[in-house]
Amino acid sequence: MNRLTAVSLLIALLITIPAHAVGKAGEQRLDKVVQRGSHVMPFDLEQTTHVFSKTATGGVQQVIVKDPANAEQIKLIRGHLTKISDEFQQGDFSNPAKIHGDAMPGLDELRKAKPNQIDIGYKELPNGAEINYSTDVPVLINAIHQWFDAQLSDHARHAISGHSNHQMRK
Repeated sequence: MNRLTAVSLLIALLITIPAHAVGKAGEQRLDKVVQRGSHVMPFDLEQTTHVFSKTATGGVQQVIVKDPANAEQIKLIRGHLTKISDEFQQGDFSNPAKIHGDAMPGLDELRKAKPNQIDIGYKELPNGAEINYSTDVPVLINAIHQWFDAQLSDHARHAISGHSNHQMRK
């Protein structure tokens, strides 16, 4: 293989491999998260998908139904995300800690954020709801990204990394 071919291959690999790939937690951990989550999240994880999209200023967390006609699950998603977005605005991140543990990456920094340092906005979607986390504080942007990575790992059976159209959304 000549040098030009090797460099071209390396560039192609770097372009196609996501820079934010997150490893899946072990099966025992995944089972534990599902069990704990059932006490916090009222919707059915098997009928929904969590989508975590990192942005330049934080990220967007969506929970959407797999079947857009499932009005009951949409209602449960919206109720839950409304509740936790209100809690997060007050600095209360106790529900993620109940599911993922107090040592969850990024969680400690999010808890230490001063009021109004993170803009937390709830929005209904036709197939669920989303919470947009936005800040101009670099340590908090990093904390949100770590927090999203931890959730992607722990919810690997029921979560995906966001689409590229969210990557630089503000």
